[in-house]
Amino acid sequence: MGSRSRGMMNKMNMVMACFVVMAVAFPSLLNLKGATAEDYVVGDSLGWAVPPNTSFYSEWAASKKFQIGDGLVFNWTGNHNVGGVESKEEYDNCSDPGIVFGPGVRIEINSTDTLYFICSVGDHCEQGQKVTITVGSAANNSSPPPPPPPPSYASSLTPTTFGSFFGLIISALVAISFLDHS
Repeated sequence: MGSRSRGMMNKMNMVMACFVVMAVAFPSLLNLKGATAEDYVVGDSLGWAVPPNTSFYSEWAASKKFQIGDGLVFNWTGNHNVGGVESKEEYDNCSDPGIVFGPGVRIEINSTDTLYFICSVGDHCEQGQKVTITVGSAANNSSPPPPPPPPSYASSLTPTTFGSFFGLIISALVAISFLDHS
């Protein structure tokens, strides 16, 4: 094999190696930026039950930071249900929610609206089995949020910047190919 053919094979191997690296890295790079949704079991270990005091679920919700895409999981045993009401007034008055769900229901947060949930069995709502979910970045923190961590190169890679980076790599490889032929 001549030196020109050997050089061409080395460049082809380099091109193939770049494509393999990009094929492996591409899916993971697209997922670097963006938070993961969480599922919250309402009431944590107590679950969805008549609470020990009327402020229990308010305190529970205040300790969480709910975002769009998160899920609320209502687990209980015994005679309970969960339903959403439309307004704070309906929540405060323990109004009939209309549609109620059984145990183990997962309700996905899909807006930044304040959400109100109650148990409509007996006087459970009046005893504090109700929760208000405030969604968003300033939702449940009375203190200012901590400053974001300094940006890293990896966290700044978005599909657009990755596409630009990938385009730059391809352009460089094409340029090398043209230089080799001249």
